[in-house]
Amino acid sequence: MAELAERTSVIVPAFNEAHSVATLVESLQRQARWLEIIVVDDGSTDGTGDAAAGAGARVLRHPYNKGNGAAVKTGLRSAAGAYILIVDADGQHQPHDTVRLVSQLDRYELVVGARSADSQASWSRRIGNHWLNRTASYLTGHPIPDLTSGFRAAHRECMLEFIHLFPNGFSTPTTSTMSFIRAGYSVRFEPIVAAQRLGTSKIRLGSDGARFVLILLKVTTIFSPLRLFVPVSGALFALGAAYAAWTIATQSHVTNSSVLLILSSIVILLIGLVSEQIASLRSEGRRS
Repeated sequence: MAELAERTSVIVPAFNEAHSVATLVESLQRQARWLEIIVVDDGSTDGTGDAAAGAGARVLRHPYNKGNGAAVKTGLRSAAGAYILIVDADGQHQPHDTVRLVSQLDRYELVVGARSADSQASWSRRIGNHWLNRTASYLTGHPIPDLTSGFRAAHRECMLEFIHLFPNGFSTPTTSTMSFIRAGYSVRFEPIVAAQRLGTSKIRLGSDGARFVLILLKVTTIFSPLRLFVPVSGALFALGAAYAAWTIATQSHVTNSSVLLILSSIVILLIGLVSEQIASLRSEGRRS
């Protein structure tokens, strides 16, 4: 573990977290001898960067607020370690869990701190996360207990491979998790208990929830499009065939609607096959 920690850059994206960031940095320093602790001050107006620097962190500053994902990307590009550990600055992630995550990087390319259900904020957030997890599990073909957890350790080189896919907002955990799984990397979900966050959450269930679903579909079509196109095609074909059978039985002919549904299913399947070939060619171009 000590060797892994000494090769790990800790990245802390922070926006207006002056009330908690210094305590977090000091707690992280007590856990292990990290290569460096990088706090990315994402355009804060409350002295977050100064508080982090005073606690001994290396501070990178954005001139204005760009988003959590943009802060993570800044940290990734500047990190010197072979491994990276991403920790939120709001006090939810327990510093003593960092050792458990990093210690498994010799066997996994990505280790995600999977929060227990009772530590995931409000009931509405739990329900939203539950359905996101189920959707992501289906689309990737891999069980995902916590898709949106920002607490994660990974090989920096692997993270950089997908950095162009990461959005600037709050969907970076979603995108990175699905990208690693669909690319065939080894991913582990390590159970953790998250603490109550300090301050107010910057994620909005309605708008950000819809954005998370779009991210799921985007990443799936990039890495495994048939997981999306085949069910849609099959549903349209089944609907068209059933309607055709009903009109033949009741009206002795096939309607244009039935034909349109069946043709649409064929077109969607063909688009999926072409997309699958493009995805395969893209995968062949990944780093060896």
